[in-house]
Amino acid sequence: MEIKADLCIGCGQCVIICPVQAIKLIDNIAVIDKNLCVECSICKRNADCPVNAIRSRRLKWPRVIRSPFSDVISTHRLTGIPGRGTEEMKTNDVTNRFGVDEIGFSIEIGRPGVGTHLGNIELFTTKLTSIGVNFERESPVSALLIDDSGHIKKDIKEERVLSAIIEFKVPLNKAILVLQAIKQIEKNIDTVFTVGVISQVMKDGAIPILDLLTQQEFSVRPNAKVNIGLGKV
Repeated sequence: MEIKADLCIGCGQCVIICPVQAIKLIDNIAVIDKNLCVECSICKRNADCPVNAIRSRRLKWPRVIRSPFSDVISTHRLTGIPGRGTEEMKTNDVTNRFGVDEIGFSIEIGRPGVGTHLGNIELFTTKLTSIGVNFERESPVSALLIDDSGHIKKDIKEERVLSAIIEFKVPLNKAILVLQAIKQIEKNIDTVFTVGVISQVMKDGAIPILDLLTQQEFSVRPNAKVNIGLGKV
């Protein structure tokens, strides 16, 4: 993204709306900090610039990697759909991606307002690879992995994005290793992250992962997502 200095009138609307505080007024002209900008395009779409001073430029490698992890309407080449991840665990009642003896995990690194550099992904993926997790093949993050040890390309590690979602599953008996690894990584990461966990509900109503989460001192906040289809009307 860029702001045409000869058009900008310094209204500040783009400054207010930027989710990573990458835009500042300098001498009454809006200026984008290219290092902080995650290429989410929110300023262009939602700032309602009165003089149309906000423009988008064609991105080159490695900066182009910022867009699919930041712009909600950008389509990732791997998944073919907008968004930073797959359907994750939200549709498991229909898809059964995570079986009876499996635990599904999603780890979202960074959030709007905070962001993250992609190098933080490697803190998790290298450790998780050593445990033997099964990464979701169609996840955009999985496409960044370049070897069986969970490393990503060096030239993208400093690229900043709003967030990235690591998706994987493990057998129930390995879930404790994942939870312990997350606690270790937490000490070294420089941004926020959220852990999503799913297991199927047994016929007697039991949820196998709940006791293990409590034992490992993870706070459990049950969550569900229901789509009633209004977007299709």
